[in-house]
Amino acid sequence: MIRVWDRLDYVFQITPSLGQTRLRRLSMRIAEVYESIQGEGFLTGTKSVFVRASGCNLRCWYCDTPYASWHPEGEDRPVDELAAQIEAFGCRHVVVTGGEPMLFAEMLPLCQRLRDLDKHITIETAGTLDLPVQCDLMSISPKTSSSRPSPEKNARWAERHERTRHVPEVIRQLIDRYEYQFKFVIDRREDCVDMELYLQEFPEIDRGRVMLMPQGTEVDLLAAKAVWLEPYCEAHGLRFCPRRQIEWFGSRRGT
Repeated sequence: MIRVWDRLDYVFQITPSLGQTRLRRLSMRIAEVYESIQGEGFLTGTKSVFVRASGCNLRCWYCDTPYASWHPEGEDRPVDELAAQIEAFGCRHVVVTGGEPMLFAEMLPLCQRLRDLDKHITIETAGTLDLPVQCDLMSISPKTSSSRPSPEKNARWAERHERTRHVPEVIRQLIDRYEYQFKFVIDRREDCVDMELYLQEFPEIDRGRVMLMPQGTEVDLLAAKAVWLEPYCEAHGLRFCPRRQIEWFGSRRGT
């Protein structure tokens, strides 16, 4: 099947073997859309609309949105209707997250529509896939080796995750084209070693744009890890990134 882009909201599907041509409305699978306060990164404290794409090419063991990765939920939403829903919130900042939103070619027309609406667009990605989307802040969360799911529990995903979690050419393309921030999820002290090896591989990354964020969804656990992680950041010229949304709202959907 050959897909030929015609308009922002539709695509011609041409099946040469059948001699068929039809116009299909563009849609992408969405788990949830909601307004909240950004709790992580440079824009912490900013009122934003969050659009969560459902589907992911990785399977982190600690994923706190399994309904968009391990067990994807949601429905296919036409791009034009989705953009209209986002606009109805009356909020300038939009965060497209997942799952992994860069899995979806429909991100191209969606982000173009958001640009036309003068929205500030943040895209949250693991940095393994690339699309030439409109974006104001590319928020990249690389996955360290400790993110791999247990081979004993899921051997197929453990192998696939390890094989695809690091794609250097995509990282270089993203940081060359966009304003960016890096958010490393740190579960244990050894993850800091992985993080430093990663940054050595990419000397072009500005360390002032690199944040270390404790892994966890409970306030007490995050606070315990912050005791050693925040001083580490200060000593190594990195930014500490608390998960303010957990502190403000707890670990629940729609926040």
